[in-house]
Amino acid sequence: MAHTESKSTDQMTMLTLNVTGMSCQGCVSKVRKLILEKSPEAIIEGMPKEHKLVVTSDLELAAIEASIQEAGYQTSGLFDNSEHDQLNNKQASDEKKNPVDKELDNLDKSDTSVSYQLSIAGMTCAGCVNTVQKALANSADVVSADVNFANHTAQVVTRGSSEALIKAVENSGYQASLILDAEKSEEERGERELAEYRYKCKSSALGLGLGVPLMLYGLFGGSMMVSTLTDRVVWFVVGIASLLIMVSAGKHYFRGAWKAFTNHQANMDLLIALGTGSAWLYSMLVVLAPISWLPDNARHLYFEAAVMIIGLINIGQALELRARRKTSQALHRLLDLRPKMATRVDGDTESRVSVADIKVNDILRVRSGDKIPVDGEVLEGLSTVNESMLTGEPAPIEKSVGSLLSAGTINGQGSLLFKATRIGSDTLLAQIITMVGKAQNSKPPISVLADKVSSIFVPSVVIIAILTALVWFNLSIFGVDNESVFSYMLVTTISVLIIACPCALGLATPISTMIGIGKAAEYGGLIRNGEALQRASELTVVVLDKTGTITEGKPKVVNEILSEQAHKGLVAQIVSALEARANHPLANALLEHCQTDATEKESVALDEFESLVGLGVRGSIEGKAYYLGNERLMKEKGISIDLLASDDLHNPATRVYLSDEVALMAVFYIEDPIKKGVKSAISNFKEQGLKVVMLTGDNPETAASVANMVGIDDYHAQLMPDDKLNWVKKLQAQGEVVGMIGDGINDAPALAQSDVGFAMGAGTDVAMESADITLIHNDLNGVADVIQISSATLRNIKQNLWGAFAYNSLGIPIAAGILFPFTGGLLSPVIAGAAMALSSVTVVTNANRLRFFRISRSNLKSTDTKEGK
Repeated sequence: MAHTESKSTDQMTMLTLNVTGMSCQGCVSKVRKLILEKSPEAIIEGMPKEHKLVVTSDLELAAIEASIQEAGYQTSGLFDNSEHDQLNNKQASDEKKNPVDKELDNLDKSDTSVSYQLSIAGMTCAGCVNTVQKALANSADVVSADVNFANHTAQVVTRGSSEALIKAVENSGYQASLILDAEKSEEERGERELAEYRYKCKSSALGLGLGVPLMLYGLFGGSMMVSTLTDRVVWFVVGIASLLIMVSAGKHYFRGAWKAFTNHQANMDLLIALGTGSAWLYSMLVVLAPISWLPDNARHLYFEAAVMIIGLINIGQALELRARRKTSQALHRLLDLRPKMATRVDGDTESRVSVADIKVNDILRVRSGDKIPVDGEVLEGLSTVNESMLTGEPAPIEKSVGSLLSAGTINGQGSLLFKATRIGSDTLLAQIITMVGKAQNSKPPISVLADKVSSIFVPSVVIIAILTALVWFNLSIFGVDNESVFSYMLVTTISVLIIACPCALGLATPISTMIGIGKAAEYGGLIRNGEALQRASELTVVVLDKTGTITEGKPKVVNEILSEQAHKGLVAQIVSALEARANHPLANALLEHCQTDATEKESVALDEFESLVGLGVRGSIEGKAYYLGNERLMKEKGISIDLLASDDLHNPATRVYLSDEVALMAVFYIEDPIKKGVKSAISNFKEQGLKVVMLTGDNPETAASVANMVGIDDYHAQLMPDDKLNWVKKLQAQGEVVGMIGDGINDAPALAQSDVGFAMGAGTDVAMESADITLIHNDLNGVADVIQISSATLRNIKQNLWGAFAYNSLGIPIAAGILFPFTGGLLSPVIAGAAMALSSVTVVTNANRLRFFRISRSNLKSTDTKEGK
């Protein structure tokens, strides 16, 4: 049993502080972790939109303020309720504004960090990503910036305005626009990518249309040299045709190269422009220069290489675009869940209205097969609702009066009348879409090396190309005659420029991250960011709380034993009075039981009440003290628990004892059913090579019984919250990577300390924002599923990175001619262009394999069904 009692009211004080700079519950989590280091029993609640932080602890105000400032935020003392009321009034008026007006209002809030998502246009490689990210990160007031090459977006947290961010991007040579509507943005991106795909296909056809015939002409014995005046005229016409194709089918490369050059940058466009431009200029020089200027072996033409490279790279990028569009299918599916229209009920009248026009407390109706438009509470009707699109659970859920509904789920065979409780961006679906979108834009730590290499990749390639040219030009090495060296120099230089592919490096991580996080969302797992994704794949130990995680968290009193002197009615009254003020998980079970058993209608009044952390509660009635809690509390107070001869100390049920200052009065036996699916989840953890540890505040007998039933070998009982924290620290000190699964409240210190914190069955704003990984449904198998997906994603990322590094590490030396002494030949620039185009396509194709990943689960359904009963 994991207790949530706080210290006594003499020690614990609730302070409400005014804090600026917090933009989300992630910020609150950062502050919470620092405060918990000073006071493990502290309870911290944050409301970033209201600039409010509520701290219940034994700390002084100065110590709390120091923790807030250490986290990077500012506090202006205790919260003023009058300011809070004004803020509420302002927020109410803001609800009526459109997104553009809200965005303009945000520009004036320079004291608050705001998260913006930008659409970035003009990026062609990882070098571009690095340039944009530096431009954003170096902007004034920017807290963090992540640029995603896979979907051409940027996620920026700043205390400044969106206009400043857009200007910073434009000053770096790219275009940016603010994303106000995720669905509209995805539609626009889809349209842009489709248009770009068609343009690349047409450009490829143009390049290959001239390049392929020229290449075949050379392969079948045609002369690619200039020897006569006729040759000069014919090749001059071919050169002009090649130029026209280059400036039409390849104009985007030359524009990008010029933009990069004028902004003192280097990107993939620059490599392509230098390579194809050099081939065309050299060939035109051969055509126009007198024959006597160049030796015979140096008069070879490369017009076909210039246009073939343009054609091959275009077709490669078209294939890459086609594959890349599939990576965001998970987000598209979530967006498609949102219905456009709803049926609103006003008295006896029903009308079809836009979902955007629905307000909180509106009465709505959904019929059989309808999508539920907003979150709500059922007022009338009985039906089943398919929630698989949000939770991953295939079985429909029965809904009746009082049941909660989520937007995007589908009503079954029945009509429901419900009241709207959350609309727009406040719905669970909207929060999931936002969270998935942000997570897909984040980067796992494994991408750091690729980012560092990408930042210097293009300049390094240009330097290597120059060095290659100098070596071939100045040295008659490997027995090459002087007349051929110049031609070889050109071929190797162009090949080095063309074969280098920063795209593969830039796509290696984000594509897989997007698909992996989207796949986890399909199974009901919301991964907060790329770091959580990577850490989940590295877990070695899974730590579980018992109550609410392994068990259902709905305990019931199954038996009670009273001492000979105790009066049943009085015991019920005392327990009811004590537990009415308590907040631990067993309080409701005891209250329900004692209210049922109470024989006397009169209630007793508490003179004093004290909550004893990890032990129970103490109360005073008419000057006499009573204690209600666990075995440890009885031992501390010197109360013998052996007086009740009929008390079976080997009973696995949780026991709660009631005593006065002298003797034991009663023992209550409480059982909490084990959740369905827990045993198979434990088996799945073990099959993945994970150690499973259960930490509980319950008694050893109950802990042993539950652990044996679900297959856990390592368990520890009678732990207080700080004991759980110390166990997590101990495991980490042993080199373990710890994932903690709890409810986010009882186990807050341990969750904050763990490497990855899992919140199960959440669906609340706080849990979704503060947990590293949130499971929408309340099934422990979901945690095992997310860990499997994380591991598969990281394997895929490593494959992509290894492939990208291997390709460039081998390709560039081969293009430079390192194999010439052994083969007597050089890599054709055309082959280099084809290899470059295929490298990024290969990375994207490999990443897309994740879309077909299937979860492997242990088959223990029959046993689990019995557990859940």
